[in-house]
Amino acid sequence: MPQPVPDRVSPLRVLRAAPLFAALVALGACSSTPNRPAPTPQVNALYTQLDQASKSYETALQQAREGDSQAAAQTASATLDQLKQGAAQCSTVAGCDPQRFFSVYDRLLRLKDGGLSIGDDVDVAGEQTSEGSNAGKTGAASLPEAQRSVTLLHGQKLSELIAMNGPVKAALEMWLTQWRPNLMDAWVNYQYMRYQMWPAYQNRDLPEAILFGIMAKESGGKVHAVSRSGAAGPLQFMYATGMRFGLGTEDGFDERFDPAQAARANAEYLDEQLRIFNNNLEVTLAAYNGGEGRMRRLVGDDTSTSFYDPRIYNQLSQETRDYVPAVLAAAWLFLHPDSYNLRFPKVDATPGSITLARPASLTELTVCLGSAGGLADGWFRTLRNLNPRLDPQVSQPAGVKLVVPKMLEKPYGSRCVSGPWPILANDLHTAVVPVVPSSPTPSPAPRSASSSSKTRNYTVKRGDTLVGIVRKIGCSDVQEVAEMNGIKHQHIKPGQVLRLPTCR
Repeated sequence: MPQPVPDRVSPLRVLRAAPLFAALVALGACSSTPNRPAPTPQVNALYTQLDQASKSYETALQQAREGDSQAAAQTASATLDQLKQGAAQCSTVAGCDPQRFFSVYDRLLRLKDGGLSIGDDVDVAGEQTSEGSNAGKTGAASLPEAQRSVTLLHGQKLSELIAMNGPVKAALEMWLTQWRPNLMDAWVNYQYMRYQMWPAYQNRDLPEAILFGIMAKESGGKVHAVSRSGAAGPLQFMYATGMRFGLGTEDGFDERFDPAQAARANAEYLDEQLRIFNNNLEVTLAAYNGGEGRMRRLVGDDTSTSFYDPRIYNQLSQETRDYVPAVLAAAWLFLHPDSYNLRFPKVDATPGSITLARPASLTELTVCLGSAGGLADGWFRTLRNLNPRLDPQVSQPAGVKLVVPKMLEKPYGSRCVSGPWPILANDLHTAVVPVVPSSPTPSPAPRSASSSSKTRNYTVKRGDTLVGIVRKIGCSDVQEVAEMNGIKHQHIKPGQVLRLPTCR
């Protein structure tokens, strides 16, 4: 039987029904059924706290209507904190249902995404801004920070299009745990390329949060990423699809690696598919990953069908079933980092440039710049992303202009023009590595485990990794187990049954 389409509650409907909703919450706290004992006084107190939080959010909206945007933002933030604390307390009290708190919490986050209605234009890093504060700035700093550019898709609120269901919540957990380093790297990489990529989305009325979600999942913001299937660039275009949207080859350079061009092509693709699928975002993302032809055959004329409908969901590859909620979860975190105990680093990404005073490659510049500006991981990735047409190992002649973050202009002059660092960098870069003649590869030694005749089943538990499971076996390796189970990129999930070799 098909699963019901997740409820996409309109924030305006929630706003109109807020007094009724609060009353129903209070009523539910005091009622009992023949099959369930009446709530204890402690439970009733927590449900009363939930009722008060709902009323507080109404107060925030009223403050916004009266023009006091700062007070509205503070009241709304305090309300969400109150809900989080209430849910934590509820989970320790017998008879209390934490899901009540999380349901209200999700709804209020959706109301918050109607940021223009409560008057708090907040930038993606969570700091208050005003449209006038961008005067005289260039690049990313000159782009408006109004929430509509982050949260609206063809005039629809993005929050209404993201179902906060099991797959999305599971993906949120992955981004906040195992994938957290990838999420942080993607954030930093995106900030430096934002002024090149975001305008393409703005021009087509697409939300920046989705651009970030796709990029985080596809490449992590590594411009020169190439998948095993041949998809390339920060947004991972296949060659034929890239050509269809104008990503060709110019002077030997594959334009799929150009962040601005890739963002333009991606925006055009999504815009086309959203119109075909009647703004069904989940299905459109599935088409981007699994192929639009396949999705059109599965969906047919019913473009309102849910991606999670078994008639659709069960026909898709595991990769696509994981891909869609992962993108939506990354977009949700982009919108609400503080609400998930996540703090993205602040990045001064104002664009600038340098003109080489002496020949240097990007790798040499990375060495002599060191951790300038406090970037502990160094500048290699950023320099490559901002200068995608250059081979990082090839020395560029003096006089060549490179794109860099503006904050590197002074460090370049003080560290890379003269003195010991450029000399050291060149010495390392020109080091000669001995060439070892190739020899026939010896045949691998026979394994101590037989994957063909002696195997056993193992059910993956939460927190398991493929590496950890293999270590427990003690007589196999990751490649063998992956091949036995058709696993790609070492991706496993709780509940999955694996075939494992049995040790002799």
